[in-house]
Amino acid sequence: MRQAASTRPSALKALLLTLRPEQWIKNLLVFAGVMFGGRLLDVSSLWAAITTFAVFCALSSAVYIFNDIADREADRQHPLKSSRPIAAGDLSPAAAAFAGAGLAGAALAVATILTPRLGLVAAAYLVLLLLYSAALKHFVIVDVLVIAGGFVLRAVAGAVAVAVPISHWLLVCTTLLALFLALSKRRHELTLLGEVAVGHRRILEEYSPYLLDQMIAVVTASTLVAYTLYTTDAETAARLGTTRLGLTVPFVLYGIFRYLYLVHQKRGGGSPSTMLVTDRPLLACVALWAASVAVILYFPLD
Repeated sequence: MRQAASTRPSALKALLLTLRPEQWIKNLLVFAGVMFGGRLLDVSSLWAAITTFAVFCALSSAVYIFNDIADREADRQHPLKSSRPIAAGDLSPAAAAFAGAGLAGAALAVATILTPRLGLVAAAYLVLLLLYSAALKHFVIVDVLVIAGGFVLRAVAGAVAVAVPISHWLLVCTTLLALFLALSKRRHELTLLGEVAVGHRRILEEYSPYLLDQMIAVVTASTLVAYTLYTTDAETAARLGTTRLGLTVPFVLYGIFRYLYLVHQKRGGGSPSTMLVTDRPLLACVALWAASVAVILYFPLD
C-alpha cells in the first residue's frame, strides 16, 4: 500500500535514503592498504585513505541509485525493497538519475586529482558495478564474482591511494570474504522470498539453498585457510616486522561462524552492513580484530 501523501518523506530525505549511507561501512575496506602498509600513523597517507573512502561512498551510492531506477518495478513486488523511495514513488527516476550522475562525476574527479591511478581504479569500479546492474547480475556464478570484484577494487583503491604494494594475500582474502557475503545474501533472498523469488530476481532460479550451502562451505574453509596462511607466512612477518599477526585468527574464525549462525539460525544475510551494526557480538568481534591488528603492527613486541 502506498504511503499517504502527508506521510511521504521530503525529496531530500528520499534521496538520502536512496544513497543508503548505512551501506557505506563496506567502503572501510579501503583502509586495509594504509593499515597493512604501515602508513596508519602517517597523516598524509591517512588523509588520502579518508578521501578514498569518501570517493567510494559517493560511487557506491551512485550505483545504488542507478540500480534502484532499473529495478523499480521488481522492487515493488519485494517485501522489503518495496519501501525504497524510487520504488515507492517518493523520488522520481529523473531526479535520482541527475543526483547519481553528479555523485559519480564528482567522485571520479576527486579520485583523479588525488592520483590518476586511483581515478582509473574508481572508474573500473563504477563501470563494473553498472555492468552488473545492467546485465551481469543475470548470469549464474558470474553475478557473485562481480560483487566480489567490487570489494577487491575497493581494497586495491586503498593501496593505490597511499602508494603501497598490493599484496596478493590482500586480493585473495578479500575475494574469498566477499564471495562468502555475496553467497550468503543470495541464500537469504531465496529463503525470504520462497516461491516468488524468481519473480523478483531472475537469477535466483539458477540457485538453490543446497547449492548455495555447498558454495558457502567451500568459500568459508578457503577464507579461513587463506587468512591463516597469510598471517603466519614468513614473508608476511618479514614485510610487516612481526610474527604475531596469527594471534588475530580466532577473531576471524569467530566472526565467520557468528555470521553463519545469523544466516542459518536467524534468517539473516540480506544486508551484511546491517548485520554488522545491529549484531553486537559480530560488531565487537570486528572491532577487536581491527584493534588487535593495529596494536600488533604498530606496537610490536617482537
